[in-house]
Amino acid sequence: MTAQITKELVARFLPRRISESNKGTYGKVLNIAGCINYQGAAYLSSVAPLKTGAGLVTLATAEVVANNIASSCPWVTFLPLEASGGYIEKNAFETIKSYIDSYSVVSIGPGLSTVRQTVEFCDSVIKYLVQINKKSVIDADALNIISLVKIEKLAQNCVITPHPMELSRLIGVEVEKIQQNRVKYAVFAAEKFGCNVVLKGNKTVVCTADGNVFINTSGCSALAKAGSGDVLTGIISGLVAQGVQVNDAALSGVYLHGLCGEICAKKLTQYCVLATDLIDAIPTAIKHILQE
Repeated sequence: MTAQITKELVARFLPRRISESNKGTYGKVLNIAGCINYQGAAYLSSVAPLKTGAGLVTLATAEVVANNIASSCPWVTFLPLEASGGYIEKNAFETIKSYIDSYSVVSIGPGLSTVRQTVEFCDSVIKYLVQINKKSVIDADALNIISLVKIEKLAQNCVITPHPMELSRLIGVEVEKIQQNRVKYAVFAAEKFGCNVVLKGNKTVVCTADGNVFINTSGCSALAKAGSGDVLTGIISGLVAQGVQVNDAALSGVYLHGLCGEICAKKLTQYCVLATDLIDAIPTAIKHILQE
């Protein structure tokens, strides 16, 4: 039995703002992302949570990446990590481990790469997140690393956001078969890893850790563009930071992201939407959802 993700459902989950508040009220995101070749992914996944309402975002990344994008996003704070050639080193795990507990949610994966030293670093981080059942959003290269190192279980308090090829690597099923029965394989992945799963694509499927299945009703082909998934990661992590339960944030984030695509397409056509346009559309999307 599946349910639809609708405006009315998402309106129930969106966090409300209060007058007596500060940035700490709305949570902190630790975003582990980026490498020398994929600096844009770090930018997008760091700015989107702030636009969604999170109080603070810290980007943990190679120093060269932090230096290159800092002037473009003065709202983000930075945690430079040990790196070699613009790729995070395995020894950076001890640094990041000391910070994780002080953040509301950890997002990891956008633009990390799968070079050897970063694989070892990411493997250690994910296993630690599982160990402490940390609220987390796992995407992109972190998913590829999970498939490389054969991690069997993830934290129930996390959400993974694979596209069909990433899911294929994770569960060893051909993309064509996944696309023929997207609900079946989203459920399979949720059971296999013990976590929430967002299977991206047309009519994105969300399967919660407790087995509930939802089909998204927003979105269009404008979202089929590099960087779009990084924005989704940021939207979901921004909602979790504000106190939304991880499974509810997955549902809400998917719908909000799709709505941003629709809003942008009306103005720019479905051809011309960039990932940065999606971030700019988040306020309009939230206003639409909150309208009675």
